[in-house]
Amino acid sequence: MAAQDRTVLVTGAGTGIGLATLIELARRGFSPVGGVRTPSKARSVIRAARAAHVKVRTVTLDVTDARQWKAVIDELKPFGLVNNAGVPASGAIEDVTDEVARLAMETMVLGPIRLARLAIPHMRERRTGRIVNISSVYGLMTTPLTGWYQAAKHALEALSDALRVEVASDGIAVALIEPGAFRSNIWEGAGKTSSGASTPGTSPLTSASRQASRPASA
Repeated sequence: MAAQDRTVLVTGAGTGIGLATLIELARRGFSPVGGVRTPSKARSVIRAARAAHVKVRTVTLDVTDARQWKAVIDELKPFGLVNNAGVPASGAIEDVTDEVARLAMETMVLGPIRLARLAIPHMRERRTGRIVNISSVYGLMTTPLTGWYQAAKHALEALSDALRVEVASDGIAVALIEPGAFRSNIWEGAGKTSSGASTPGTSPLTSASRQASRPASA
């Protein structure tokens, strides 16, 4: 496989699953490029890669910026795409604003599928490619206080399943990853709209379960 054919773009690469994926790809001989939102995140990624004794590249862009990402995809022509960028969008349904809801859908549904759509022609040209969409156990279930996050993940699941069949004959594989609860920076700073809101850095799956298990007040 040529060097360009080993390029893998990972969005949301600043921390957590995205950063771990970026470093593991480098260890396995791929040429990973991490998409991050700020220069400080890019520097943090480079430091983490150096500590792991691997080399990675970064690109500072917002996953919702369609025009800039087209230029990046056309330049990289990636063999692989890992869509990991996400936002919490937590809170009771009645408390989440249209702005927050739109950001959730743009970041976790429209953004990933847009990137896939941009990358597919390059993958089809070489008759091989991989698209990995990071979903969640929340793409398979629903609990209170994270309804918009779950809505985005359910949508990503449906679109990924359809896309998998549509591009299979071109040698392009589409995979879904559905992690359960784990410590992640995505929930830091999420709005606390009820007494059952998550603690910083912890998936609200745990908090919602605890809330549900509490006895009702007399």
